[in-house]
Amino acid sequence: MNYFRLSICFFMVLASCKKEANNNKESLLASAPNGMVWISGGDFIQGALDEDRMALPHEKPSHLVTVSGFYMDITEVTNRQFAKFVNETGYITTAERPINWNEMKKLLPVGTPKPHDSVLQPGSLLFKKTASSVPNLYDFSQWWRWTNGVNWKHPNGKDSSIEGKEDYPVVHISYEDANEYCKWIGHRLPTEAEWEFAARANKKEAIHFWGNDEGVLSKYVNSWEGEFPVNNTKKDGFERLAPVKSYPPNAFGLYDISGNVWEWTNDWYNVNYYREIAANKETEMNPLGAESAYNPRNPNLKERVIKGGSFLCSSVYCASYRISARMASDPESSFEHLGFRTVVTPEMLKKP
Repeated sequence: MNYFRLSICFFMVLASCKKEANNNKESLLASAPNGMVWISGGDFIQGALDEDRMALPHEKPSHLVTVSGFYMDITEVTNRQFAKFVNETGYITTAERPINWNEMKKLLPVGTPKPHDSVLQPGSLLFKKTASSVPNLYDFSQWWRWTNGVNWKHPNGKDSSIEGKEDYPVVHISYEDANEYCKWIGHRLPTEAEWEFAARANKKEAIHFWGNDEGVLSKYVNSWEGEFPVNNTKKDGFERLAPVKSYPPNAFGLYDISGNVWEWTNDWYNVNYYREIAANKETEMNPLGAESAYNPRNPNLKERVIKGGSFLCSSVYCASYRISARMASDPESSFEHLGFRTVVTPEMLKKP
């Protein structure tokens, strides 16, 4: 009889706990800040799937990770949102400031000659299509051009404007710029693990956020279709940037989590990090990434991880619209295809 009563009590407590957990989840969903969605958190395999033929070595080996719940922007930060930040704070982005040669040369090989003063003027990197096929797709200088006068307000040249493009993702944003925006709004950049968990949206066996069928790429992603970097067929509807929400969201309700623009994360880029973390053979809880940056291709730079791919990603080149894809970027640099989105935790929202 006592055993029966204990069993009844146990199941009543269990049912009560489940109800409380469901109520808590419903409360978190209902209290999401404007423009954000609640990501419940959980376990997942970070890194490339074995069957991903486009996976690069720095996406391997895959490893088990646990992340706690957080809120995430449903889109990349837009020109409209960033303009509000600038108007209220007077912030001047990295691309709007003259380059400090004394600081810049610290990041370059010893003996690098100082460039002409015209090159040290404010500006950013613009994509330029090539007139013909390029034999070496790893020589990025063939399609990137430093252009004076380019910044978030003038994204395609000094005479261009964001008028009428308020709902496009803000670009030409450095890591510092993204962090300053985060401080202003009370959020932060996601870790790489948080970003990848949110992008995967519980699809454990998927290479892309919609599944494994690349034949429907143009339906879900703003990418480069055609011969890169010569001709974009615009099968997906756009040659360059697209307004946010132009494509279907993933299962968590996140738009443009693949393609359109790369997104900053808070993690250092270190080519050895995945091997080191996998060697522990333990589940990593809320990993913050590598302790330091290391990239033998750019030994003088301390780079951060960016995720998601952009409108320049091609199925025959890098295919970085894949969930596990990652790339390194200099925190001081800004590009036409690089933006960000933010996250915030319930604990952060409680702070005065």
